[in-house]
Amino acid sequence: MTTPFSTIGVIGAGTMGAGIAQVAARSGCRVKLYDARDGAAAAARTQMADTLRALAAKGKLDAAAADAAIAQIALAHDLADFHDCGLIIEAIVENLDAKRTLFKSLESICAPDTVLASNTSSISITAIAAGLARPQQIIGMHFFNPAPLMALVEVVMGRQTDPDVAERIERCCETWGKTPVRCQSTPGFIVNRVARPYYGEALRALEAGAADVATIDLVLREVGGFRLGAFELLDLIGLDVNLMVTKSVWNAYFQDARYRPSITQEEMVAGGLLGRKSGHGFYDYPRPPQSPPESPEAGTAPTLVQYLTESDALDPLLERIRAAGIKVQSRKEDDPYGAGMLRVGNATLCLSDGRSATQIAFEEDLSNVLTLDLARDFARTSRVALARGEDTTTSAVADAVALFKALGIEVSLIDDVPGMIVARTLAMLANEAADAVVQRVADAAGVDTAMCLGVNHPEGPLATADRLGLTLINAILVNMQAHTGDDRYRQSLLLQRKVWSDGSFL
Repeated sequence: MTTPFSTIGVIGAGTMGAGIAQVAARSGCRVKLYDARDGAAAAARTQMADTLRALAAKGKLDAAAADAAIAQIALAHDLADFHDCGLIIEAIVENLDAKRTLFKSLESICAPDTVLASNTSSISITAIAAGLARPQQIIGMHFFNPAPLMALVEVVMGRQTDPDVAERIERCCETWGKTPVRCQSTPGFIVNRVARPYYGEALRALEAGAADVATIDLVLREVGGFRLGAFELLDLIGLDVNLMVTKSVWNAYFQDARYRPSITQEEMVAGGLLGRKSGHGFYDYPRPPQSPPESPEAGTAPTLVQYLTESDALDPLLERIRAAGIKVQSRKEDDPYGAGMLRVGNATLCLSDGRSATQIAFEEDLSNVLTLDLARDFARTSRVALARGEDTTTSAVADAVALFKALGIEVSLIDDVPGMIVARTLAMLANEAADAVVQRVADAAGVDTAMCLGVNHPEGPLATADRLGLTLINAILVNMQAHTGDDRYRQSLLLQRKVWSDGSFL
């Protein structure tokens, strides 16, 4: 595929601008790089040359290709040098007035069909285009850091952006080896909006006393299937940077409860506990090696498990139980919440439906109840999380632990909080993604693609919800909203429609 733009301008030679310039140059485009700071563009070009030659030395890039890419990058001395560029990408300071002023200057220099793109991660493309002579030529190209490695580019449409311009930008991204996902200019676009619950629910679970930081991260990794736990990721991003994005989205949505910042995070930022860059965050750095905690004491290995109520999400676990030679006595009545329930020894195991174990025991008139956190994939998980009700005996806990020990699965015992850890996280990610779809920010496939490529989720939130069951996902939200009284957990209209129609997102 031939690139629709042969000459690219990049304004801003910081980390993102230099990364974008490197991507374009490696794809054969002629690149003009400019920065208002004296010497910044030259220093960035030198750094890019060193990076490309280092890749060639390691055999990851052909030496001739590295030299060719370096030769494609020229330094611009002022904005007038961009007169022949078909596409100009700005990666300057995140300030609306600065971006709008820059584009106004470029409009007087460049041809009428030049596309002006912003790499902004948070500013409205519609607002940037306001008052410009050619708002139809303004678009967002939100690359993710580091730009040479991350595949996703959010192609952001302002209210007046010409669809033909978006198509050209998408083709350009593809020739650069990137995956474009088109979206509308709304606060946070796709990724910075839909990812908010991953941090927010971990913080709320911590504040509710579900478990300590290390246990929550362990459960998110080994039960939820996420590459990094939420607190590890917050420390990596920087608590201050993440809080700034959260507040930006929260304020942009008129302080909607869904995006409410955490007091814990606010307090840590105020105290300079910013994560890796400050040496202290949710963890201390360098982090000392830690051994995974041992599972609670187990009872006698079971020979029988009763499958009491049906759940699509639990079926893979039942297959593992059968494969371990444990007899399954199946009654499989319908569960109104789609959660499912097992009995092993003295323990009644209820898949988390957003209620606490104590609440389930009271409402269902059951004894020795433990809630089982929702695993992304019960067929492969190496760990589960359990929570015991107020009246659940130690022997019942031991019976439940013995079942998972027999399957080679480790157990983390957490406090009895509604939604546990993974269940609330997966439900809220799916809910936010559904709202992005119903509000036409992007389509369902685009949202899932963006979340996989932009934040390395192992599966899109809507695909996960479809697979685990929308009745269960909806029930987690309904029950958490009823328990907490927090509008944060209100259900997306699209999710409700899919549940009522027995449909799916994808």
